[in-house]
Amino acid sequence: MERFFNIAGPCIPGEHYMLPALDRMPEIRRLVARRQYFVIHAPRQTGKTTAVKALVRELNAKGDTAALYCTLEALQGMGEADRALPQLRGLLIRSAEAVGLMPPSDTGTGPLPELVREEPPPWTATIVSDTLRVLARRAGKPLVVFFDEADCLSGQTLISFLRQLRSGYVNRDTVPFPSSIALVGMLDVRDYKAQIRPDGESLGKISSFNIISKDLLLRNFTEDEVRALYAQHAEDTGQAFAPGTVESVMDWTGGQPWLVNAIARECVEEIHAFRYGEPVTPADVETAKETIIRRRDTHVDSLMERLREPRVRRVVEPVIFGGERTVSRDGEDWRFVIDLGLLKENERRELVPSNRMYAEIIGRYLTRNDQDDMHASIPDTPWATDDGLDMPGLMAAFQAFWRENSGADRRAHEYGEATPHLVLMAFLQRVTNGNGRIAREMALGSGRLDLCVEFRGHRYAIEVKTAADFKGEKSYAQLAKYLDTLGLPEGWMPIFDPDPAKPWDEKLYLRDVEFAGKTLHVVGL
Repeated sequence: MERFFNIAGPCIPGEHYMLPALDRMPEIRRLVARRQYFVIHAPRQTGKTTAVKALVRELNAKGDTAALYCTLEALQGMGEADRALPQLRGLLIRSAEAVGLMPPSDTGTGPLPELVREEPPPWTATIVSDTLRVLARRAGKPLVVFFDEADCLSGQTLISFLRQLRSGYVNRDTVPFPSSIALVGMLDVRDYKAQIRPDGESLGKISSFNIISKDLLLRNFTEDEVRALYAQHAEDTGQAFAPGTVESVMDWTGGQPWLVNAIARECVEEIHAFRYGEPVTPADVETAKETIIRRRDTHVDSLMERLREPRVRRVVEPVIFGGERTVSRDGEDWRFVIDLGLLKENERRELVPSNRMYAEIIGRYLTRNDQDDMHASIPDTPWATDDGLDMPGLMAAFQAFWRENSGADRRAHEYGEATPHLVLMAFLQRVTNGNGRIAREMALGSGRLDLCVEFRGHRYAIEVKTAADFKGEKSYAQLAKYLDTLGLPEGWMPIFDPDPAKPWDEKLYLRDVEFAGKTLHVVGL
């Protein structure tokens, strides 16, 4: 069978190009050997299931341990323990059947002989622990259970599940019980706790989380790993990846596994249509990236929908315009957006988009309605010239547009304080569509939004601020430094003044400032 780059579900050896998933979690074997209970967490589509299934196969092949893989995805939304936990019991039994720990049954939900009860459910307070106890006894050797999609559990279901795991854990020296259990999902330990608190529920005085010895994060691919993954395709087909291609993929994706595979698949199967004699180039990566964003594949679409959630918006909004931190670094919202994989902390501990593609997704998704509104009112690139963009004309046009369209409807934008920045991005996106692109740099606490518009071979640096964030020469120095980074002699600094009492004639201006050998065009709005 010809292998291919997988973008749907876990990778399967022999069918997909894949890397040894366990190499990204070197501690996991030690935790199992030490009979530990632990959490594995990472954003969606990073390889968690692939890694866990690989370890289950490895452990069962060795023969001195029995390992079960049990996904809890079917229990999504079942917060009532009496309804969900009998289903969970059935999932465990089917998992045991899959590895020969139990003879197969028609439904996988029939009673275990060891668990015959005179009365039917609900007897959910012990149904999970009793089932695990029986399976551990049947195994006759250490039993390891991986509960995938564990973050699907909520409410009383989650509380009862965790309590039963703890009950079995503390008595496993005298009563058979799994030697090691892993909860696998998007959430870390703190987020499981957060899922309980909103409903006013409690685990009681004895926390079920104190049996968790480690919280493992499955990291992204490194550049060397991306190179090794792509080399598998080159070896199988002879199709080369031109110099700079892997570097371009890393620049856009930050090594996010789904994005890495999706770009390669788009290049190989769509752009080159399986013509293996044609090398994949950095230009192909640019095209593939754009197609994936515009097509809104499931991975992209799910991230977009997350941006509507209040807890995500509370963190992302100040990131867009560089506002000061209003959400605690130790808070649940902060951790949640990081666990989603949407944002990350950079080396300066600023919160930023996890990769350049996600920055594009955030910028485009949150401006889509504005772009639609502008479609009829903004003509097609009237500021395009043979030499690129007529930036003075474009900025004057935006001043006129903002004066007319910054009323109450704009202030009511779902992303509040970031509205001016989003509307400007929408305006630029409308102007450059089809002929250029916008690179966005966002960072919490930076006091600015940096944009680089690329249009017909030219680049234009724009540093967006609010009047409150404008600090005179300090702000000029920021833009001058940005221009140095891009190798440009001039740049633009739009400054939004939200004061409704100030007359527009005072707000709207255009002045040039010479600073550190650069020409800075300051645009009042």
